[in-house]
This record gives sequence, C-alpha cells and structure tokens, in this order.
Amino acid sequence: MLAKRRIGRQGLEVSALGLGCLGMSQSYGAADERESMATLDRALELGVTLFDTAEAYGPFHNEELLGRALAGRRERIVIATKFGWRIEDGRVVGTDSRPAHVKEVADGSLRRLGTDHIDLLYQHRIDPEVPIEDTVGAMADLVREGKVRYLGLSEAGPANIRRAHAVHPISALQSEYSLWERNLEEGIIPLLRELGIGLVPFAPLGRGFLAGSARKSEEYPATDWRATDPRFAGPNFDANMRAASTVREIAAEHAATPAQIALAWILQKGEDIVPIPGTKRRTYLEENLGALKLALTANQMARLDGALPPGAVAGPRYNERLMGYIDR
Repeated sequence: MLAKRRIGRQGLEVSALGLGCLGMSQSYGAADERESMATLDRALELGVTLFDTAEAYGPFHNEELLGRALAGRRERIVIATKFGWRIEDGRVVGTDSRPAHVKEVADGSLRRLGTDHIDLLYQHRIDPEVPIEDTVGAMADLVREGKVRYLGLSEAGPANIRRAHAVHPISALQSEYSLWERNLEEGIIPLLRELGIGLVPFAPLGRGFLAGSARKSEEYPATDWRATDPRFAGPNFDANMRAASTVREIAAEHAATPAQIALAWILQKGEDIVPIPGTKRRTYLEENLGALKLALTANQMARLDGALPPGAVAGPRYNERLMGYIDR
C-alpha cells in the first residue's frame, strides 16, 4: 500500500499522492472513457485513496464518471470536489458562492457522485461578490448536516484563508504548486503551517512541462488547455524548456523519469503536502506513483531550487481573464 499523509489538523488521512481527474473530461485533448475508467480502477488497486474532481469539470461529466467508477467501493476512497462557478448552457460564465447556491450545488454533486457525503469540499475560486464568511458558513452547515466531512479552499489568498478559517476549520488549500510555479512559498505556505492547513498542489508537473512531454502551444488541438497557455507559446516555450533541463539531468542520475523527479521534489517539501498529478492513462499513473520510492539528496534539492527559483518561468501561468480569478 502507498504511504499515507494527513491533510490539515482535523484528521483527514489520504494516500501521499492523489489523482487529479480533470483530464478525463477533455481539458487536455479528447476524452477516452474506457481508459479513464481503467485508470481509476488501477489507482484503487495500487492504493490511491484521494480522487479530485469538480462540478466544473465537463461541466458535470467528471463527477458522473467518478461516481460510476467508484460505485461499490466508497469506503476505500476520499472524494474531493469543488463548487463556486455559475454555469450556463454547459459553460462557466462567472463565480457564484452565494450560500443558497453552495447548498444546491452540493446536493447536485452528491447525486452525480452517487454518494451520501463528500469527504473534502472546496470553494473552487473566491467569489468577490460574496463575503467568505457567508460562503464558509454555508459549507459549515453542510458539515453539520453530514453531507460534507472537511472543508477546503482553492487559490485563496492570505486574508481570505484567515477569514475562512475563523468561521470553520479549513483542512486544505488546493493551489498550483510545483517547480514550475512557486508563488506559494513566500506567504501562503508559512500561513498554512501556522493555521494547520494542508496543501494539495494541482498541476504538479507543470501541465506536462516538467515531465518532458510538452510541445509548443500551436501543436495542441483547440480543445487542449495548453493551446492557449502563455508558457507554452513562442519564446516562452524555449526559455522554459532550457530552465527545466536540470530536472532531466537529475532524472538521469536516478534512472528515473523527469515527472518522478518533479513529484519527489514536492513530496520532500513537507509531510503536509499531497500533490494530485492528473492523468487519464494507467502508464502515467504508475509512473507518477514511482516518485514515492525516490529520495533526492540535499544537493539535488538545492540544484532544483536553483534551476527553477520563484519567478524564473517565462510567461504568466494563465491568460489575463483566468488570472483575474486568482485571489492574491
């Protein structure tokens, strides 16, 4: 079985690596439902217990897929899902974390997932129109009703993390964190450790860049997220490929893959960190889990830190519209 870690001080225990399910619903090229289902089966077989989804993935398709795949095996898994968007005609058109909407969406997620409780419920993005105290108050009601076990936030900034935690204990912050994106290190991670909140990094492989599988943005189909990612475009791509060369060098030293080195680096940043690399293929799942067997030396950690320090990656991590949803 896989090593376990605790997310937050409230007692939520999960496998040291989780599985991000977003890519199973067409954000990274065409979906392959048969392989996705096989990947979920294999993850369970190998001991993964944390499965991450959201109402917005699809929208709705991802929760339904996960619900079908995990039917009859609920007691073995921790389901994390997210709310916080206004969805119209199958498209995300803005944020919506009004208390009434929070409860409505939670019921929809429970129905799609085929379960009577959500283990970890995140607010997907801070809603600037709704005080965080009101949103977390509604989430806390769901805990009292037995529909939710633990609460989380995603891409929240320091002020809102503190305000939310004062209403009800927050167990986890889900944010992008990797050698590719280190914006959390200066202010967010120290705050999480002060408050006893775990970190669940998404995109820990830089959307494939740190795994060595990236191509220039124009080589991806329009349905793929990376087709519009600024870091994959033009000169940014070439600069970032050079910056990531140290990951590949250390992978060769371990007879490992670059993805395994990138994940090992995150895992060694703290026992309170549980990355959720996403994949829809069994081969990549098995490769990612191999990172749990690696131990990087202090020298190798320092080389990686120096090769990709905070702010070194060329280009913003999202386009201007999406960056507007990040609460910093």
